[in-house]
Amino acid sequence: MSAALILGCLWVLAAAVTAMLPMRRQYVPGITLLIAAPLLIAFIWYQHGWVAGLPALLAFLSMFRNPLKYFWARLNGAPKWRPEDGE
Repeated sequence: MSAALILGCLWVLAAAVTAMLPMRRQYVPGITLLIAAPLLIAFIWYQHGWVAGLPALLAFLSMFRNPLKYFWARLNGAPKWRPEDGE
């Protein structure tokens, strides 16, 4: 198994552990995982091509859809949006 896939597996385990934390303790590890993910996905894409990179990207977008929606809205000048407000 390549270094990229080993790091990807470790990232998934870290994300699962972070998800089990109480919400107030999820922010720091969650932001760290959010920042590290694109670098890891690029590393996987580089070593294994689009066949492995695209599912990794889609999984990332699925897992972080609410934070990504929030950051996208803030970048475009929309009022504050929170996941509690609904889809």
